[in-house]
Amino acid sequence: MKRIALTFVIAALGVAAFHVANLPLPWLLGPIAACLIAALSGVRMSGIKPLNEGMRTILGLAVGATFTPVMLASMAQMWPTLLMIPVMIVAIGAVGVPYFQRIWGYDFATSYYSTMPGGLQDMLIFGEEAGGNPRTLSLIHATRVLVIVVTLPFILQGFWGADLSSPPGAPAREVPPEQLVLLLACAIVGWQGAKRIGMFGASILGPLIVAAIFAMAGLLQNRPPVEAIWAAQFFIGMGVGMKYTGITMTEVRRDLAAGFGFCGILIVLTLIFVEVVYMFGLANGMDALLAFAPGGQAELTVLALIVGADMAFVIAHHVLRIFVVILGAPLFARLFKAPPG
Repeated sequence: MKRIALTFVIAALGVAAFHVANLPLPWLLGPIAACLIAALSGVRMSGIKPLNEGMRTILGLAVGATFTPVMLASMAQMWPTLLMIPVMIVAIGAVGVPYFQRIWGYDFATSYYSTMPGGLQDMLIFGEEAGGNPRTLSLIHATRVLVIVVTLPFILQGFWGADLSSPPGAPAREVPPEQLVLLLACAIVGWQGAKRIGMFGASILGPLIVAAIFAMAGLLQNRPPVEAIWAAQFFIGMGVGMKYTGITMTEVRRDLAAGFGFCGILIVLTLIFVEVVYMFGLANGMDALLAFAPGGQAELTVLALIVGADMAFVIAHHVLRIFVVILGAPLFARLFKAPPG
């Protein structure tokens, strides 16, 4: 319990420091920075897993509440860019697997599942079953999410002048009580229902689907209040930073360095695909970047909400990416694995 309380205090100090320094996204980047510094300093941190997972339902609600019949119909026109997602995943694998194997000396299973831009838990399960190193996989994926979520706000501000200070919702006092009750019901039913049927990303996608149904029926007219979205950012940021708890200097020199190098590769590949999308007029640059950036689904949903991106476009591409990575993992693993001898 003391370790959990200490973690909350560290994350809260990060929020305060970012507010004082007037840095972007204090509720997300503040906890990431503070928990990362604490972890690298040897501080042992811990969270409350059900609470961390439950907070992700807020993001699903926020996205689902924005759905309209017109928005849903527009998803049918996204097929040219959606078809680029599997191509990008193959490109990432073709570059990433040799990078980890030849430069860093990882075995194939660790290299492959470190490369695939899927959910952390899924890649850890698949990788460990295939004989990979779970600690290395955890650090590589944590670094991927960290670098993407920290880099993107500055790119969005620098190239598109995105306003990262605007609140992503209305204050709780302005949301009708019946809407708050409906949002809570959508969160619980969506999350637990999706979890029961084994849906990937259940804590986000379940509430998203249920909230979208109620929104398109005209019953749900409000997003979760801004305080709830800030709380979701806080727990997501804390979770990213906490993943480095217990890291050793050997892991810093090898796994962290390998992870940062791979992030450079990912950023280059992402920008190539974004440029193709923009060049052919398939989407505006900001939406394309948020849709193709191989970061965590929750973290990129937060950024898309804050900058007012096309939520249907961004979410559709991330859902497809996770779907292709998870379902295609065994197939792609066989495809990339070098023949013995």
